[in-house]
Amino acid sequence: MEKELSFVLLFEQFIKDTQRGKRLKPNGERVKPQTIENYRYVLGLVIDFTEHTKVSLRIKSARKLKKEQLAAEHRYWKKFYLQFSQFLAKQKGCHDNYIGMVFKNIRAFFNYLKKEKLLAVGEFQQHFYVRKEEIPVITLMPEQLQFLINDKSFEDILPINLKQTKDLFVIGCTVALRCSDLFQLRFRDLEQISGNVYLVSTSIKTEQTTRVKLPVYAVEIINRYRKGKKENERIFKSMSKNQLNKNIKRLAETAGWTHCIGKTRKQNGKTIELYNRDKGKTYRFCDLVSSHVMRRTAITTMLMLGMPEHVVRKISGHAANSKAFYRYVNFVQSYLDTEIDKVHEKLMVA
Repeated sequence: MEKELSFVLLFEQFIKDTQRGKRLKPNGERVKPQTIENYRYVLGLVIDFTEHTKVSLRIKSARKLKKEQLAAEHRYWKKFYLQFSQFLAKQKGCHDNYIGMVFKNIRAFFNYLKKEKLLAVGEFQQHFYVRKEEIPVITLMPEQLQFLINDKSFEDILPINLKQTKDLFVIGCTVALRCSDLFQLRFRDLEQISGNVYLVSTSIKTEQTTRVKLPVYAVEIINRYRKGKKENERIFKSMSKNQLNKNIKRLAETAGWTHCIGKTRKQNGKTIELYNRDKGKTYRFCDLVSSHVMRRTAITTMLMLGMPEHVVRKISGHAANSKAFYRYVNFVQSYLDTEIDKVHEKLMVA
C-alpha cells in the first residue's frame, strides 16, 4: 500500500521552509512576509474545512499508481476542489478573487512538494482553477481631488484627525505610492534641485526606487508637518489601516460624496449584489473609498490629464506588461468616452 502523508503537516513544513529561506522565488529572492502570512491564512482555511467536513486530507505518491488508481486520485482532488470552493463561498463568504488566491497558493504548495520534497504528487493541482473577477476601479475624479486640495472652507470644518487624513490622502492621490510606503516617508526623502522639490521613495513591496516632482500644494502640506521635526523623522504619524480607512470614509461622507453606486462581486462565477453590513442599504461612493483609492486616483488622474502611459508606469512602478496597470487604462478610456459623448451631444443640438 502506498504511504499516505498528512496534507496539513506538509503544508506547515512548506510555510517553515519558506520563512527560513529554504524555499525561494524562481529568481532566487526570499518570499515576502505578506505572502507567507497568506500561506498561513490558507492553512487555517484548510483546517477549518477538514473540521467542517470531517475529512482528513492526505498526499499520496502517484509514482507507482496504476491507471485505475490514478483515475481515483484524480477524482479525489477534483472532489476536494469542488467541495473546498463551495465551503469558501458558502461558509466563509469568500468571493472568486479570494478563492482564486487560495488555490493559487495551494498550487504553489504542490509545486514545492514536487521540486523541493521530490514527491511524485502528479499533476492534479493543474485542475485547481484560479478564478478571477474584474472588480470595478474606484477612484476620485479630478474635480474631487481639486476640491480636497483647494477648498479651505471645507478643511476648516474638519476635526484635527480628519485634517491629517485629508493631507495624507491628497499626497497619496498625487504621488501614486502604496499606503505602506507613504507611512515610511521621512523628511530626508525630499530633495531640492534647481528650485524643484522631489520625493524619493523605495517601495517596500518591490524595492524599486522612484523620484517624483512634487507640486506646490504637496510641498506646502509636507512643510506644515516639518516644524520641530528632525530630517530622519517620519512625515505622517502611523495609524492602523483599519483606522485610516474609517477616517477616509468619514472624510468622503463629509465632502458630500454620498451618491449610490452599488457593489457587486462574484461567487462561483455568479454575480451577486452586496449591501452595506451596517445599514443594510446599497453602497454609497463614500462607503467604498479606502486607502487603495489613493494610488488608483494618482494613476488615473495622470492618465486622464494626458500623461503618456510609459511615464505613468515609471512613476507607479508597474511593469510594461502589467495587467493591473491596464485596468486603469481601460477605466480612463470609459471616462474619456463619456466625456466625448457629452461633446457630441452638444454638437447635435439644433
